[in-house]
Amino acid sequence: MNIRSIGWNCIYGGDYSYLSAGESGEYLLVLARTAVRMGKAVLPKNTLVIYDGSCEIIYSAEEEFLICDWIVFDAEGDSEFIDIAEIAFNEPIFHTDSDFISRLIGNLTAEFYSLNGRRMKMIDLMLKTLLMKAAENCSHREPVQSAAEPHYSELMELREKIYRNPQMKWNVDTMAADVSMSRSYFQHIYREIFGVSCMTDVINGKIEKAKEILSETGCTVSQVAAMCGYDNEEHFMRQFKKLVGVTPTQYRKKN
Repeated sequence: MNIRSIGWNCIYGGDYSYLSAGESGEYLLVLARTAVRMGKAVLPKNTLVIYDGSCEIIYSAEEEFLICDWIVFDAEGDSEFIDIAEIAFNEPIFHTDSDFISRLIGNLTAEFYSLNGRRMKMIDLMLKTLLMKAAENCSHREPVQSAAEPHYSELMELREKIYRNPQMKWNVDTMAADVSMSRSYFQHIYREIFGVSCMTDVINGKIEKAKEILSETGCTVSQVAAMCGYDNEEHFMRQFKKLVGVTPTQYRKKN
């Protein structure tokens, strides 16, 4: 595996737009740390896409600025590894451990610009680790069936709402009503398209917002819980530790 160019924690203005026709044999990995517009769809922050050079690539800032990590790389004789990894190319991947992925890209960036004598070997191993980690959210997904395709855009809009408004009391009935579907059909289509249940996304959205508030403000844990839609502080703390691995207070100290 060979990295051609790389960027970590890159910040672009609100008028930023990237357009490429794609190049055979060249891959582009993009991790959007803020909301991003990809084609006609507006996707929430922490969306990961890996392009394989077979289609047009277009994405742009959706807010006042765009923060993203990106890597341009080639397989350099490792096409078999790409096949084994079973990566879902050219489609959004909503990874539950985007912070880990971003840290990996940060470490890759440091290694790419280092003078380490074993730099190329380290880059190869780290990039493969990153791709395997990214593929974790792809391996269990089945291809989107034709029944789901007409609903893709409206469900993408709903998912964006969920991530942007974690304080709302989201439940299956309100989400299904938002897209005018029956409860059972909505749950089936949502999981088919995104590979996770709608309520898992609700929880992920709350925890991601909580991490952001803990890192950027001095709000108390109780205030953070309320801002993320939790009525019970203890429930918030238990759910946060289960998903993040540390308590909210410990997370704040580390960040």
